[in-house]
This record gives sequence, structure tokens and C-alpha cells, in this order.
Amino acid sequence: MMIFSAFLSFFHQAQPGARPQTSILTAMFPFILVFVIFYFLLIRPQRVKQKKHQEMVEQLKSGDKIVTSGGIYGTVMGVQKDRIEVKIASNVKIDITKNSVAAILTPPKQEK
Repeated sequence: MMIFSAFLSFFHQAQPGARPQTSILTAMFPFILVFVIFYFLLIRPQRVKQKKHQEMVEQLKSGDKIVTSGGIYGTVMGVQKDRIEVKIASNVKIDITKNSVAAILTPPKQEK
């Protein structure tokens, strides 16, 4: 794309009575505008969502009822640094990564 614009600017300089050169800021304005739009429509909302999920995962504690991203319902039995132990049936416990927790079903306890 830049080669094409450089070629056009060279072509315009070679012609007599050609238009004056546009500044690089004017040429870069559409690219900057597209980046700003992408930032506010895609990047920023994704970061906010990721931050909320990280806070939710950090608040996990034993006894919380959860749903994993795979659709498995269970109860948290233990929380470790990088994974949690989930009871999904009587005498059935599995270890899953913290990031695979999709939602906490246990409503937060209201302190009196």
C-alpha cells in the first residue's frame, strides 16, 4: 500500500502543474481512525471482559457451585494456585484449570 502511494506521489511530482504534496499526517489519518475504532469496539471491551473473568476466578472458594466452559456443573472442593478441584457427582472429583470456569452459580453471601 505504501509503495503504491509513493509511486503516485512520484507520478504527481513528475507532471507539470501537479498538486502540492499532502502531509504524512493527512495520509495516515484514515489508518489512525480505523485503529481508534477497532480499539473502542473490539480491544477495550475484550480487556474489560477478561479482567472481570479474572476477578471472578480469583474469588473462587470451597463450596461455590460453578459451571465450566464445557458445560459441566459442579461444586468447588479445593482451590490451588493454577487449578481447582470440582465435585461433579458423589465420589467423582476432577481437577480443572481456573480459566475453564464459565460462571459461579452460588450467589454472593450478603454480610450482616
